[in-house]
Amino acid sequence: MAGKGDGAAIGIDLGTTYSCVAVWQRDRVEIIPNDQGNRITPSYVAFNENECLIGDAAKNVVARNPTNTVFVKDAVITVPAYFSDSQRRVTKEAGIISGLNVLHILVEPTAAAIAYGLHKKYSSSVVKNVLIFDLGGGTFDVSLLTLGKSSFEVMSTAGDTHLGGEDFDNRMVDYFVRDFNIRHKKDIRDNPRALTRLRTACERAKRNLSFMADTTIGIDCLYDGIDFESKMTRAKFEELNMDLFEECIGHVGKCLKDAKMDKTSVHDVVLVGGSTRIPKVQQLLQDFFKGKELCKSIHPDEAVAYGAAVQAAILTGQGNQEIQDLVLCDVTPLSLGVCVGEDEMSVMIPRNTTIPNRKEKRFTTSRDDETRETIKVYEGERCRASDNILLGAFVLSGIPPAPRGIPKITVCFDIDANGILTVSAQEKTAGITNSITISNVKDMISKHEIDKLLQEAERLKLEDAEHKKKFDEMGSLKNYIYDTRATILSKRLAFTSPVATRIEDEIKSAIKWLEEHQSAEAYLFEDKRKELQSMWDTFIRNV
Repeated sequence: MAGKGDGAAIGIDLGTTYSCVAVWQRDRVEIIPNDQGNRITPSYVAFNENECLIGDAAKNVVARNPTNTVFVKDAVITVPAYFSDSQRRVTKEAGIISGLNVLHILVEPTAAAIAYGLHKKYSSSVVKNVLIFDLGGGTFDVSLLTLGKSSFEVMSTAGDTHLGGEDFDNRMVDYFVRDFNIRHKKDIRDNPRALTRLRTACERAKRNLSFMADTTIGIDCLYDGIDFESKMTRAKFEELNMDLFEECIGHVGKCLKDAKMDKTSVHDVVLVGGSTRIPKVQQLLQDFFKGKELCKSIHPDEAVAYGAAVQAAILTGQGNQEIQDLVLCDVTPLSLGVCVGEDEMSVMIPRNTTIPNRKEKRFTTSRDDETRETIKVYEGERCRASDNILLGAFVLSGIPPAPRGIPKITVCFDIDANGILTVSAQEKTAGITNSITISNVKDMISKHEIDKLLQEAERLKLEDAEHKKKFDEMGSLKNYIYDTRATILSKRLAFTSPVATRIEDEIKSAIKWLEEHQSAEAYLFEDKRKELQSMWDTFIRNV
């Protein structure tokens, strides 16, 4: 932890479309304007032959030079709630590479909750359930938090890492591209400069429609010397994007369901992100909560940076005593676990578990005389490990040879306050250990992959239930076979030789059957176990 004399610590909200910087000084948060006096800065970097431009200057040259403009995406301090372990790790590494000392990776809804609750926590010790609805330019998060006098605990999160204001812009762009084509029989989609100019005009129109019933787009010489002018009404804009708006509301319901909370138990609904200014979004959200007044007391563009600045002040010891007592409790966005048996996902840390956290489970070998085990770490919600995202793997070698089930392997998942995971394994008898910290950049889960993973988990619940039943029945059969073998070995002297030989042969046959029928249906494993039980149980009990 840095001392108070080490200089100011800033909070950075590096968003998809706009960024904001804040600092804690004179016992309060101040938003830092850029060199042009603006409190938020476009998240643009553009290059020309002589210099590198950032912010407003870079955005101003996009239309003239679109191919040389770079959107900064990874060098962030705050991250969307749905960022995976790998994405959070890469975010932190990007900050370090850029020369920043990354104090903490803070999820955006938690930062917004700090902005909302910072003053309220001093005046009341009443616990409040607050829903943060964060709809930005490129991502959407909804989180449910419980706010106490000095604590902010995330109960659940939901959202979509590729849904935001830019998607609403794109719907308008597509509409006007078709309009231009109908009028002039020309397709502007093969002209990047024209498309960029149209997208800029659509973004401006979207902003205007937040306080106007209609607006006009006018672009001189858009394509082949043709001027383009067209009207967009708020009603048409809402029609173009209604499915996306309703998708946002669907995530609100999912967030409440995950937290096992009824909508009537939510005390406040806080709007964060520039896209929450859209009237239809506000109306749908208010309708969902039966007319509840939405909280608009915090600046939607500045709230995340505000909260990040408070957290920076806490970590560097620069805040006053009241904020030093603040406790933040984040949650894991996806379940974390290991592969066991025949492709089964054994969850170590379930989704929406409060972090930092540490969980241990004891495992064993699945075959006789195994001297090494590969520990594969996965992230996701599916029953089969291979249907989830492989984060990393390591080998625990040097296990003393022993019958299946004898070695005791303890696997530990340790996730820190940044949401970064370390996995270790230890075999108790020999005292051997190994571990992994997931850090391979190529393993980063893309936005598309995360959303696909969550959508598939929801869509394939019934299929996963069948796989779970199969794994359970297969494990039950396997345990029964090996437990019976262990019993026979312990009582061998009590058996006549022919009987012992016959049962041992049957056990070998059962093990072979199990190995040859890994893809069998659940009922076959159940039938096989019952068949063996009818053959062996009575005899073994009577010995």
